Amino acid sequence: MTSLDSHSPEPCDDADGHLVTAGPLTPPPDSAGTVADEKALRHSVAEDVQGMLLATLVASLGLAIFAKGGLMIGGMAGLAFLAHYAFGWNFGLVFVLVNLPFYWVAVRRMGWEFTLKTFAAVTACGVLTDLLPRWADFAHISSLYSAIVGGALAGLGILFYIRHRASLGGIGILAVYLQRTRGWSAGKVQMSFDTLLMCVAFFVLSPSKVMYSAIGAVVLSLVLMFNHRPGRYMGV
Repeated sequence: MTSLDSHSPEPCDDADGHLVTAGPLTPPPDSAGTVADEKALRHSVAEDVQGMLLATLVASLGLAIFAKGGLMIGGMAGLAFLAHYAFGWNFGLVFVLVNLPFYWVAVRRMGWEFTLKTFAAVTACGVLTDLLPRWADFAHISSLYSAIVGGALAGLGILFYIRHRASLGGIGILAVYLQRTRGWSAGKVQMSFDTLLMCVAFFVLSPSKVMYSAIGAVVLSLVLMFNHRPGRYMGV
């Protein structure tokens, strides 16, 4: 397998010199420092496997709580939720399918290792999110609890994925590609897509559900904002 380091682009800075990330669901894999530092911090296969498994368990539980509360989230997961609510389509299947076009971009910009791990993460998370209600169902869950706890768990799961060179796919990969090739702000691309998605959600969900969905998205973003920073622990 080709090393990710041979394909990973240098981190991009905005006009103020701040590192630009791709958005809550698919932050780009940042550089972890010097070559020596990267070798010292590189995860073993066993560490990657357990890290990905834990990430899947945590992220899928967060998404399942969102689903139980009738809420949605940003990115391709949000699009899959809307399709599920509007047409009754299987969330996991839609989540996997809508992410397929982004893997070509991921291979070009992030490398094969990141792409294969992300494909595994998206597939496993989609399948487990659908299966969880069969194994552990909630008799009742409030929308506020669903937004806060679902957002926090999904954010933690995504953080675990990032630290093992993976993501939950989505529009963030395209946002990074457009930033590097056309100079578009990845953050603005992600925000524009999520804003449009929330607007469309008003045709599917009640206004209160959309409001709680927005709260959940903010909680998820805060988890990543406080824990995913350059200079802190970043697995490679």
